[in-house]
Amino acid sequence: MITRYGRLLAAALALLALLFACAPAQDTPAPPSTTSSAPVGDAGSEEGEEQQPVPILGEFTATGLDGEEVDQSIFTGYDVTMVNVWATFCGPCLSEMPDLGALHQEFSDQKFQVVGIVTDVVDWNGEVLSSQIDLARQIVEETGASYLHLLPSEDLQSLLLWQVNSVPTTIFVDENGSLVGSGYLGRRDAGAWRAIIQEKLAAVQGEETP
Repeated sequence: MITRYGRLLAAALALLALLFACAPAQDTPAPPSTTSSAPVGDAGSEEGEEQQPVPILGEFTATGLDGEEVDQSIFTGYDVTMVNVWATFCGPCLSEMPDLGALHQEFSDQKFQVVGIVTDVVDWNGEVLSSQIDLARQIVEETGASYLHLLPSEDLQSLLLWQVNSVPTTIFVDENGSLVGSGYLGRRDAGAWRAIIQEKLAAVQGEETP
């Protein structure tokens, strides 16, 4: 009897994972938090000196889905950037992309933007998969997620993606690529994301107020 209920519970939890996030067969770590941007054992600071966190996306190069070369300057001029890590196989990722596209437009006059990172368009050797690129472009067009989407470069892998074992995972960064608050695992609807975006903007823009 216990075994039967245990199986039912496991099935229910698996269903929740399918509804809200897509995870590989690995233990899922916590999404990146404000502590994950600082390298462990940062040499070069004197004892007793306060260490400043290193921006999680402070310096990188990558390629956009349409082939454009980009770097950390994509954050310049934006108080908050929502970085959404997704994959073409992930139903929860695709279901929230129309809302993310709409929010990207809705908050465009408040120094806010959305940037996507599509994870499954390269193989284990880092080679670009043209068929997956075509699929990702089709998804972006069909969902109206017409913001910048990046391919998983070596820099993005070493800085951020090594911490991401489930998609969608979303973080928010400021103009310097530093984390704003904690990361978020799983999809949310437009209302939930709108409230979070407003909170992040208030936190950053409030700090800038004399």
